[in-house]
Amino acid sequence: MRVSNPFFASRYRETAVLLKATTALLLLLLGRSEVAAEQMWVDFRVAGPFVCRADFSLKGHESVFMELAEIQQDLIKKFGVPPSGERIEIYLFQGRTSYSRFVKRWFPEVPTRRALYIKNNGPGMVLVYLSDQLHTDLRHECTHALLHASLPMVPLWLDEGLAEYYEVPPQDRSHQNPHHNGTVWSFRFGRLRSMEQLENKQELKEMGRSEYRNAWAWVHFMVHGPPAARMELVQFLADIREGTPPGDLSDRLARRFSDPEDALVQHFKTFWK
Repeated sequence: MRVSNPFFASRYRETAVLLKATTALLLLLLGRSEVAAEQMWVDFRVAGPFVCRADFSLKGHESVFMELAEIQQDLIKKFGVPPSGERIEIYLFQGRTSYSRFVKRWFPEVPTRRALYIKNNGPGMVLVYLSDQLHTDLRHECTHALLHASLPMVPLWLDEGLAEYYEVPPQDRSHQNPHHNGTVWSFRFGRLRSMEQLENKQELKEMGRSEYRNAWAWVHFMVHGPPAARMELVQFLADIREGTPPGDLSDRLARRFSDPEDALVQHFKTFWK
């Protein structure tokens, strides 16, 4: 849920005293000292623009931090989204109880979800608790964080569609996303959401399972479909970045394709053959 070249630093191996002192200094620099000092952090990692603190050992989770740094590289390569100019803070909790306590104390107005991306004034924050979906949640919420650290705004449906695209491991993004089968069946039953319908969604509560699935489908079409579709997405994001009124992405695609919905369906019929 959403509300500099990447690099990866291996597990911080200094003493607990040094870890505590270094963390305190970083938090002061990031303007989150009071919030972050609430918790006793056990482990610490840096990956690209991400600074992560966890109240449990992160041993065994090294791969996901590499993937988070690589998402930024991919956003640059595929869409021209510039690297973040700010640090993004990640807070990981071993259990739902400690996570909920932290959220309720510092963000009482935020609805409780399994994972959160929060950005008010200053750097964005990603909050997640340990579950079998930890890596998926991290990739999803950190995609939101990267987009909003580099762009002044992102339409809700596109924000969620990109996060759904990047939430799976890199090797699964083109052909193995769990949304694929549901998307194909929705097309067969005439349940395709046009991009205009998605653009009308202004609040997260309006995004249900089918909206998330269709947002992912449109993103997949623009990433892996006709080059003209990706070109329109790249220019759309460039206009947002430069402060040029971007209009609706659906209007841009309509100028490129006589029937964008049919082009989307044809993409899903042929891409997996």
